[in-house]
Amino acid sequence: MVDHLSGGHLERVLLPLTFGTHQSQGTEFTVLAVEIWNTGIVVNLHLASVNEDVPHNPEIVVHDHFGTEYKLDEVATVGSRQLQFFAPSIPEGTRSLTIRSVDDPDSASFVVALAVPAANGRGGETVHGHVRRLPARREGLPPSEQQAS
Repeated sequence: MVDHLSGGHLERVLLPLTFGTHQSQGTEFTVLAVEIWNTGIVVNLHLASVNEDVPHNPEIVVHDHFGTEYKLDEVATVGSRQLQFFAPSIPEGTRSLTIRSVDDPDSASFVVALAVPAANGRGGETVHGHVRRLPARREGLPPSEQQAS
């Protein structure tokens, strides 16, 4: 088992455009965020109790657009928050991640899909999940002179 947090560094934080809420037999949860670490994927969940019961641990799977299924490595729960750690980390060029619930053994229900921004997308570089804009290029000048001006 890998210590995902202290043994690695955070590369990106993905926030769903709409929270991925899922409810099935005795299990209700919401995907709050997905963290991409160089050691794996961390899915941050909010667990809701159904009928005043203790929340059940949701069984989810994570797939990328290549079809790779990431393996559940560890689960940490504090109150109504749960972090599920999946391994390994995503490869370069991954465009999306899909989270499905597999609480029902007969079918995997869609929960949420998240876009994964490119490492150097839109003229910037990704630094800890944020895109930092690079200075505008001045046409006709070599790169070495552009930075000097």
